Amino acid sequence: MKIVILSRNPSLYSTRSLVRAAQKRNHNVEVVDHMQCDLVVQDGALEIFYLGGKISDVDAIIPRIGNSATSHGSAVIRQFEAMGVYTTLGSDPLLKARDKLICLQLLAAEGVSVPRTIIPKNYYTMPSMIDRVGSTPFVIKLLKGTHGLGVILSESRKNAEAILETFFKTGQKAMIQEFIEEAGGADVRVFIVDEEIVGVMKRQAAKGEFRSNLHRGGSSSIDQLTEEEIDAAKKAARVMGLKVAGVDMLRSKRGPLILEVNASPGLEGIETTTRVDIAGRIMDMIERNV
Repeated sequence: MKIVILSRNPSLYSTRSLVRAAQKRNHNVEVVDHMQCDLVVQDGALEIFYLGGKISDVDAIIPRIGNSATSHGSAVIRQFEAMGVYTTLGSDPLLKARDKLICLQLLAAEGVSVPRTIIPKNYYTMPSMIDRVGSTPFVIKLLKGTHGLGVILSESRKNAEAILETFFKTGQKAMIQEFIEEAGGADVRVFIVDEEIVGVMKRQAAKGEFRSNLHRGGSSSIDQLTEEEIDAAKKAARVMGLKVAGVDMLRSKRGPLILEVNASPGLEGIETTTRVDIAGRIMDMIERNV
């Protein structure tokens, strides 16, 4: 089987892990930088060229699309989809999951519990909108941040208004969420492949930090889910249309709350924490479906 991994950096842990898993199963695997792909669209034919050469006879692609490459990355995926190539990540699910607002809207509409979230768009109504979030502290997030970037904890209402005003004036889209104090600076990453939970880890924020991202110095450990949490995680991935997903949830007094659903979750944290061959599970899914 010929498999193409769409990745900007062949040396990244996730890319290397996927390459090893493919080679272990004797597949022909190639890493292609999607930002260097040229797309040809014409009547009756769609073509993709990489560094001047035509890409052909591909059985499956594994997109590893970074936040800054979402637009062109989704276009490359869509081209492969239109050519009948199997993909572990669809172009539409990528776009929906990458936008935090769209993700929360879709989840909430399907009855998946999420933190109370407000997206203020009018400077003059901002104070009344902040009231709807609840009591301080507040969590303020950029709609397209990643790895904890653009996530701020505001201890006071005045501070929250000042931060949102700054975002407004600089043209940044932001939202304000309730702070789940009982989570204790921890969240749970649930890794799902083909509707099956293949890895679970708890991420704990470093001392003096409220963001639990491993990129921010957080620690991780293997964790177990309740039946309610299992159902919530699986439903979140299903609502977003993702075959491979990293579902982030908080444990609150009212049950699990889904923070976001990652369409291109990294493998390093989950594999090194759980010792599960996640890349191998992804290969298994490809072999079942191609």
